[in-house]
Parts: sequence; structure tokens; C-alpha cells
Amino acid sequence: MLGSLFIVAAPSGAGKTSLVNALVEQQNNIALSVSHTTRAARDGEVAGKDYFFVSPGVFSNMQARGDFLESATVFDHSYGTSSEAVFEQLKAGIDVILEIDWQGAEQVRNNYPKSASIFILPPSKKALEQRLRGRGQDDSAVIERRMRDAENEISHYVQFDYLIVNDDFDKALVELTTIISARRQSMAIQKDVHASLLKTLLA
Repeated sequence: MLGSLFIVAAPSGAGKTSLVNALVEQQNNIALSVSHTTRAARDGEVAGKDYFFVSPGVFSNMQARGDFLESATVFDHSYGTSSEAVFEQLKAGIDVILEIDWQGAEQVRNNYPKSASIFILPPSKKALEQRLRGRGQDDSAVIERRMRDAENEISHYVQFDYLIVNDDFDKALVELTTIISARRQSMAIQKDVHASLLKTLLA
């Protein structure tokens, strides 16, 4: 597979979605994987672009068939990444980003050890709560639950390959871009990309 698989995880409100979207807009040959989920669409979300919104029954059937590279239940809803969709892009030489939680990241690392994982931290708990409230999507009870769950999510940071603190958005985006670029130039990737050139140079 010529493409690289990247995992990006963070507690809700840390800014991972904004960072990943900005990265995909700026970079060529990279795509964000679209997950399946059993939750309802939020205002502004588009089916097939943001998520594939499916019923719990459909999700369970896909899970039973082994269709998911990873799947997890978060905030009472299920999420899963289609193995077929990801591997088709990787085989075509397209880098793929999975925006998932630590549970999903662990599964992906087990199923595809060549993946690279990145964890995004907020600069403080106060900033995290301010961002959650600023989105205006959840009531106070949900925000309090997300803050409690954030501590558990953050406790798994050590399992990841890279760590970024999203205090200054532009700085964090540069750091994320640098990780992607460095990975693309790794020996494991470039020796396959330039196989023909290396063959002629060593003939």
C-alpha cells in the first residue's frame, strides 16, 4: 500500500476536527475517512460527507460481518470505519486520516500496525470547557459528561506516536502538517514509491 494511514484522536472540544479539516484543505493526496455512526445528524452535517448515518441494526450487521477496521461506542452511539473504503484509498496511494477515539485507535494499531497515531491536547481544562460551550451544540449536562470523559481520553495519550497541544491553532496546524510530511518521506514509504528509480540507480 503506497498511502499512509494516520490516526488523530483527542478529547471532544480539543479542536481535532478543525485541524484535520484545515490540513485536508491545504494538502494534496490526503483524505478524511468517513465513518459510519448510529447517532443522528447534527445541524449542518451531510450524510456521506461527515458520516454515514445508519440504524443500530445496520451497524450491528456490518460489525458481525467484520466490515469495520475499528468500531466503538462513544456517548451511547456506535461509530465504525469501513476497512474496504480505507484500503482502497491506501492502495491508490492516497493518505487517509481516521478521526477516532482512543478505543478505535487501539483497534486500528492492532489491525494495521503500520499506521501512525497523533494525539491532540487542549491547553487546559478551562479552555476545553470554553470550547465545548462555545459550540452551542450541547446542554450543560452533556458538557459536564464530556469533561469527565475527557480526562479518561487524555489518560491514553502515551499510547500514541505524536503529541500536539492545540493552544495556537496555526502553530498546531504546522506541527500536524510536519508530522504528515515526515511520515511521507519515511524509508518504508519512499522505497516503494521510488522502487523503479532505485533499481536503475543500483543497476
